[in-house]
Amino acid sequence: MISRMDLRGEALSGLGARELRQMLPRAEFDVADALDVVRPICEDVRTRGAVALRELGERFDGVRPEQLRVPSDVLRAALDTLDPLVREALEESIARARRVHAEQMPTEHCTHVVAGGTVAQRWIPVERVGLYVPGGLAVYPSSVVMNVVPAQEAGVESLAVTSPPQRDNTGIFRGYPHPTVLAACALLGVEEVYAVGGAQAVAMFAYGAREEGADGPGTGEVLCEPVNLVTGPGNVFVASAKRLLRGVVGIDSEAGPTEIAILADDSADPVHLAADLVSQAEHDTLAAAVLVSDSPRLLDRVERQLVETVAGTKHHERVTQALAGRQSALVLVDDLESGTRVVDAYGAEHLEIQTVDAPERASRIRNAGAIFVGPSSPVSLGDYSAGSNHVLPTSGTAAFSSGLGVHAFLRGVQVIHYDARALEEITDRVVALAQAEDLPGHADAILARRSSDPHPASGAPGRVQE
Repeated sequence: MISRMDLRGEALSGLGARELRQMLPRAEFDVADALDVVRPICEDVRTRGAVALRELGERFDGVRPEQLRVPSDVLRAALDTLDPLVREALEESIARARRVHAEQMPTEHCTHVVAGGTVAQRWIPVERVGLYVPGGLAVYPSSVVMNVVPAQEAGVESLAVTSPPQRDNTGIFRGYPHPTVLAACALLGVEEVYAVGGAQAVAMFAYGAREEGADGPGTGEVLCEPVNLVTGPGNVFVASAKRLLRGVVGIDSEAGPTEIAILADDSADPVHLAADLVSQAEHDTLAAAVLVSDSPRLLDRVERQLVETVAGTKHHERVTQALAGRQSALVLVDDLESGTRVVDAYGAEHLEIQTVDAPERASRIRNAGAIFVGPSSPVSLGDYSAGSNHVLPTSGTAAFSSGLGVHAFLRGVQVIHYDARALEEITDRVVALAQAEDLPGHADAILARRSSDPHPASGAPGRVQE
């Protein structure tokens, strides 16, 4: 059901982090391979707008949404018909996420560099954001929470959510995203919601889209205004569209298939470990599930437990394929020090540490999207209600990127204010650096402000020194 990898003995000696990462199991997920498919889709949306979006919805989602923007009465109906227990769970998830993300707001400050010279740091929210919520193999109202809450806490004023239309929807919800996704939008006060999925959704956000007008497709009334930033996970085509349109619009990341890595010793419960591996494997056939341990006995027990756990799970075929794939493995190491090195090099989206010294060991990890410490902190908790964010870096990109948070929706702007005296005091050094770089125009811009008075009054205009 799942392969084994033996890294005991000399297997790790002499390997740097990059080499070690390359030898560990990982899903084959090449965003570049999908570019040829995605490019004409995005160009079609750019030129034909809403007409293209409807045709692409019918082609890829099996349903043709006549009204691409979800009406407000449909959003209200989704919330009114939501299961009370699900609503309660979503409300608690929102409340916990708000508490955590509110604390992420950076502090503005002003540094007095010298007398009369200051550099202030301002944090300005992105003006308009498009939030993508997947809707393929599963339903993700939790992703609405994880995208919307940090954007709202950052102060983003204009938010739009899009999610694929569901072919199985009936009644008032026909041709729209899943009702639970719509209900989550309503709970969060998001009124601009679209029934658009895939690469075409990213293109709609990047370029904006118009209805058909007198001069043809894409020339009529505005359906969706372009955004400044697109966030949210999706399949390979969504990730590829993000890569293609990066620069036209900002993106959070090119998210790949989900992954879990677990570092465990003999104190861990094999039932818990098997359940946690399955919990991520049920997302996708490309989902990665990796368990690293120094205990052959534990790996044996987990392997036996997986047979029972997988047989009893709803999506057992999908889970079986994910666990049997090259991206999943049980990894045996000499000791926990070696195991720590392995999971740190792997840079998992989700890393669980279930060892007797879990808190201390977790403090030594540098590369992970999120770290779950101890037996009572499973990844599933973080997916929904820990208060953390579940939009996280995948495919080893945790080595240089972060999960979604308030910071993703903010721009740092430095504000520089020097008076004439402060400028005069640094003039000679700035001129020296400009001349050293052979940029005399830079020097002249400074010298043009030099006053004949060696101590000009603060803020007084200077004259060119003769």
